[in-house]
Amino acid sequence: MSGPAKELNGVLLIDKPGAHTSHDVVARLRGILHTRRVGHAGTLDPMATGLLVMLVGKATSLSQYLMSVDKEYTGVIRLGQSTNTQDAEGEVLETRPVPMLTESEVRAALQGFLGDQYQTPPMFSAVKINGVPLYKSARKGEEVAREPRFIRVIDFTLTSWASPDLGFVLRCTKGTYVRTLAHDLGNRLGCGAHLKELRRTVSGGFNVAAAVTLEQLEKMSVPELEKVLIPALVALPPPAAVGADPAGSPPAR
Repeated sequence: MSGPAKELNGVLLIDKPGAHTSHDVVARLRGILHTRRVGHAGTLDPMATGLLVMLVGKATSLSQYLMSVDKEYTGVIRLGQSTNTQDAEGEVLETRPVPMLTESEVRAALQGFLGDQYQTPPMFSAVKINGVPLYKSARKGEEVAREPRFIRVIDFTLTSWASPDLGFVLRCTKGTYVRTLAHDLGNRLGCGAHLKELRRTVSGGFNVAAAVTLEQLEKMSVPELEKVLIPALVALPPPAAVGADPAGSPPAR
């Protein structure tokens, strides 16, 4: 980014590349924008690509509101292999034959996940138990008791089926671990599974089609950057878009 230093405020939509953590994106944005005041409204695993809602300057105060919205993903689940991280980045723990499933049977299996439910966070996650992130315990080979968390699967649709891989579109509440859904699907089908690919396409009212890449951002002038920053008041979701569980308490992260 060229031009004089200037305080920037607003929401920035980034199309995250693979092999980047959400923290990597924050660090790069701090360098590009020359400010420490950069945050995000919901992480993505390093393997995943797609929409990251980044908060710049005074807009960092919006985090709790923009994290609470529903998300939409596209991805691929591979049946027949279970991994320790529940995704393609992990170590393969078990390989089993995939049943001769018809497309309608796979579709029905996905539909079986619809609705309100409780999900146990995976061991390889950033959830903290007694102040220690679960992934640190997992790397030591330790298994820690985790409290199940409320989620809602709004839509889980099959988009392709070529055994052992199935493509899907998922819409769900915040805090849903898509790789855990993949893992649980494999258990239900009796063959194991892991998440092979994942891309976030929607977060609340934001779509990845409106996002920019880090490379594009690096080439922008200050006026060009100001055009892609969404003002805080415009970015705030309407009250109805912030989910709550049936009992009225906010859904878990």
